[in-house]
Amino acid sequence: MRRSLMLGLAGVCALGAISTTVLAQDAPPTPEQQAQRAVDLRQGLFKVQAFSFAPTGAMLKGAPFDPAVVAKGAARIVSTSGMISEVFQLDTHTYQLKTKARDSIWTNKSDFDAKANDLVTAATALETAAKSGDKGTTLKAAAAVGKACGACHDQFRDK
Repeated sequence: MRRSLMLGLAGVCALGAISTTVLAQDAPPTPEQQAQRAVDLRQGLFKVQAFSFAPTGAMLKGAPFDPAVVAKGAARIVSTSGMISEVFQLDTHTYQLKTKARDSIWTNKSDFDAKANDLVTAATALETAAKSGDKGTTLKAAAAVGKACGACHDQFRDK
């Protein structure tokens, strides 16, 4: 009897824990949680961009040239760059979160958005250049993508 009582009690506790977890998941996220999710999303997007551009960056430093690899990475940069303004819609600068984003992103949003658009333009030009197969034109366009990234980082990202 004691064993069945203990098992029953354990079952009730487990159900209570599951119910609490389910209810907590149904609760709307707090503003702080929303801000952290936005930061996580942005950081993930930029990690994908770094991954996508890494082979092309290596070619700028002398790695063997492969226009198909550049075109693939450029297409990814075009796609992800189009999301930058959107993932920065939520102003998170008032929260104490681990991020390199400067407050000026939200105080000068039009300039930030213009720089994000400049990256889309540069990445589109890189994709076109890579499809041509011309190494010189492609590497010049790749350098322009790096310059577009740097222009935004210089103004809107802490080191």
